[in-house]
Amino acid sequence: MSRRHSRGQRIKKILTVLFFIAVIVLLVVYASKVNWADVWHVITHYNRIAIASALGLVAVSYALYGIYDLIGRAYCGHKLAKRQVMLVSFICYAFNLTLSTWVGGVAMRYRLYSRLGLPGGTITRIFSLSIATNWLGYILLAGIIFTAGWVPLPQGWFVGSTALRLIGLGLLCLVIAYFCGCTFAKRRVWTIKGKKLQLPGWRMAMFQFAVSCANWLVMSTIIWLLLGQQADFMQVSGVLLISSIAGVIVHIPAGIGVLEAVFLALLGGQLPHSTIIAALLAYRVLYFILPLVVALVLYLWLESQARHLREKNVQNI
Repeated sequence: MSRRHSRGQRIKKILTVLFFIAVIVLLVVYASKVNWADVWHVITHYNRIAIASALGLVAVSYALYGIYDLIGRAYCGHKLAKRQVMLVSFICYAFNLTLSTWVGGVAMRYRLYSRLGLPGGTITRIFSLSIATNWLGYILLAGIIFTAGWVPLPQGWFVGSTALRLIGLGLLCLVIAYFCGCTFAKRRVWTIKGKKLQLPGWRMAMFQFAVSCANWLVMSTIIWLLLGQQADFMQVSGVLLISSIAGVIVHIPAGIGVLEAVFLALLGGQLPHSTIIAALLAYRVLYFILPLVVALVLYLWLESQARHLREKNVQNI
């Protein structure tokens, strides 16, 4: 047993080192794609009131995202302290936005939650519910905006206005189906690869929709403010939703280039391109880069404190 234990410890240490190396490499790759001269120019020349307001909303958005994992805490019934859950959620969200879901959403969550004492099955349920919560709000908001026709599409775009309305109706049907399932379904537990997933009740489903919609609207407000409030708010929200799904499909870390391309295509006829690019660059600085820097520091601190925190948590989990 001792040999197996020592071998397991060595393997764990090797995997930890590889994980750190992978994170560092991804950060370097991401940093190499950022035009830091433009970033500095935006920081020093942008409207200070808009920047301050947007920065406050960034904090609100990250706090709302943290509630996703607090919903997971209630869903799973684990006893990690709420401040630890919010800390893990903040770190994972910052890495998720910049380095993709597989690094931030999956690998980072498993790494940190397991270090704090949660078993793999519980982490899977937290991750699954967090992803579901995020996209449930997206589906509801996109369904409303697309169906209402609040996103005028340029001529010759790959999706027409009628098709977008139909997509919106389809999304609203998914919302109704999920809510009905949470309310009336008799079978509420499924086993997938040995992991049990349980359909939440209707109250939790309502809370998922409310928190996630609020978060997407806060993100939209940040960009709207940085655009100088020169575009219709619901249109900006719709464009953000379209760019977000485009970023998922293209699967480029932080959606570099995708966000800008969609906004230029859909708002370029109303606003100067320079205004759009400046706003999106400021958005990246405030919503991606600054939180990532903070998250990296918090991640290193949490790693250093994980063993101590785990010992305290084991008695409660």
